[in-house]
Amino acid sequence: MSEAAAVGSVDAALAHALRLLETQPALSVEQAREVLVAVPGHPGAELVLGMAYVAQGAFAQAEQILEPLARAQPRSARTWLELARARIGAGHRAAAIPALERAIALQPALPRAWLTLANLRHAAGDEDGANAACLQHVAVSAQDSELMACADALAQGDLPVAETRLRARLAKEPFDVAALRMLAELAVRLGHNDEAAVLLEHALERAPGFDAARRNYAAVLNRGNRHAEALAEIDALLERSPADPSLRNMRAVVLGKLGDFDGAIATYEAVLARTPGQWQVWLGYGHALKTANRTVEAVAAYRRAIALKPDFGGAWWSLANLKTVRFDQADIEAMRSQLQRNDLDDDARLHFDFALGKALEDAGEHAQAFAHYASGNALRRRQLPFDAALGRERTRRAMRTYTPAFFAERAGRGCPAPDPIFVVGMPRSGSTLIEQILSSHPWVEGTMELPSLIAITRELRQRDGSPETTSYHDVLASLGHAELAALGQDYLHRAQVHRREGRPRFIDKMPNNFAHVGLIQAILPNAKIIDARRHPMACCFSNFKQHFAKGQAFSYDLSDMGHYYADYVALMAHFDEVLPGRVHRVIYEDMVADTETQVRALLDYCELPFDARCLRFFENERAVRTASSEQVRRPIYREGLAQWRPFEPWLGPLEAALGPVLSCYPAVPPNHALPVWGGSDVVSP
Repeated sequence: MSEAAAVGSVDAALAHALRLLETQPALSVEQAREVLVAVPGHPGAELVLGMAYVAQGAFAQAEQILEPLARAQPRSARTWLELARARIGAGHRAAAIPALERAIALQPALPRAWLTLANLRHAAGDEDGANAACLQHVAVSAQDSELMACADALAQGDLPVAETRLRARLAKEPFDVAALRMLAELAVRLGHNDEAAVLLEHALERAPGFDAARRNYAAVLNRGNRHAEALAEIDALLERSPADPSLRNMRAVVLGKLGDFDGAIATYEAVLARTPGQWQVWLGYGHALKTANRTVEAVAAYRRAIALKPDFGGAWWSLANLKTVRFDQADIEAMRSQLQRNDLDDDARLHFDFALGKALEDAGEHAQAFAHYASGNALRRRQLPFDAALGRERTRRAMRTYTPAFFAERAGRGCPAPDPIFVVGMPRSGSTLIEQILSSHPWVEGTMELPSLIAITRELRQRDGSPETTSYHDVLASLGHAELAALGQDYLHRAQVHRREGRPRFIDKMPNNFAHVGLIQAILPNAKIIDARRHPMACCFSNFKQHFAKGQAFSYDLSDMGHYYADYVALMAHFDEVLPGRVHRVIYEDMVADTETQVRALLDYCELPFDARCLRFFENERAVRTASSEQVRRPIYREGLAQWRPFEPWLGPLEAALGPVLSCYPAVPPNHALPVWGGSDVVSP
């Protein structure tokens, strides 16, 4: 055999031995030994043999091979790294650190060395050193082929492969902060926000200076409605990067969600003073101005966003969503022109459809307006599917759970605080008007649509261990007196960050909480519950015209909407039977027809003395975050009662789905008159 052929044969054998390391280290040992028989003292074969012993867990044998090899090959970074790993396995941790430092000095871009050094420093209590090593590992992680394979799978959208590879990596290296961050990104893409938060917490425990992970963590906290915590993370990042415009923009968004609109506006203005060309920031600025009742400035901000990016459908819809802006013909043609583009993505297109629908409705072109509303809803429904049959089964499940006996057994339990006033019902039912009336009372503070109660339902499902198939009602039914009281206190704690005025009562205007009246009664038996109800055709069509920022998946199809409204009526009728007088209902049309009588009845139910300011609610300058913000800043008006009628020719599916709920309104049909849907009893409402 020629010398070249012999060298090639040795190289091939060693390459084969390396491939066997992970899965068959014993065979790797044999292969390396065979090479050493053929070529005694071959440094590559000795290195592979030492690595194979490490993979086998034969650390003393690995040290016997690698110690002399490191002395003979003092400039081999990989040898020093493998010697360090052997020493760690043999329990010689202190001796491993100088070997790692030698490897890093020879080859700074050696990811495994930095990761191993981070683990050693952490075990020795050197948290600062561990943090520094972790950050160096992240900095050179592009040299790690295993991590790059994970990153490539993520980039390609192959989430199953990415997850398999990342979990395999973390099984071997549970404190690899780069892998933890990537797995958190994958969890976010799958909608597992809570899991992402836990993964990022683990990464930040090991590497507090990992700013990219902290930024992700702030975003995950914000997405999970943990806004105060998100703000703390953003402020920590801003201490190191005070001029970062994206962080300042995120801070403004979070401040707005916490109700600090003055702070949000000031932050947006600071960002735009430095970088005035950011159309997304102009949009957020407009939202904050709108909420703070600075409508003229909000319109200007939205218009600025459009000037910077004419295809920004979200800005056009934001103008339409003010409800008071009237688009001129030039605006209509501009929107039509954008919709003719072939490169417009679905998100931009549906925003244009909703905005153009509003513009054409205002212009009296009802057929074209409905066509655009229908198009926008169809696009959104594809993004946010809804199962009406499952929704009906959830309603039935709640009705079976919350019986008179259920509440009798729990009488006197829960947290006795009377602070919350829940305004529930369908969106676009007049709930913002009720909130504005009540918050004009000096004893009552309006907050926002608080996510707190829904977060509690999600956490109750998590207790069971099978959150995807568990009804939280069943978990609630198993709780004792102390646990119910603790849940009530937990709700108050979550809401506290939104209570800025120190008033004794506050409003939670999350409409979807109608599904959780049983939970409210169990954990906060002295809270007030107000059901805002509006004519089903008017309410449902108003929802159909509305593009919600998130959620409300039922609202993008007329049949879905009708079924959802009917389920809501059935559930509230059930609570009227099992908890007589517990819920106070406000019929929107009655409020319009005789405001003072309805306001007095509302205040009496809430055990509040009459205050004339509640009749002049439109003078209340508080921030209002909902789509009705501009409408509740003027006196009661009748124009909205019949806005659905010009669209009646196209609303047949809605009428059919509503069934007897429509013909009986404002009375309620007997529950047995509602359609019955099939479905599993194992659901997760």
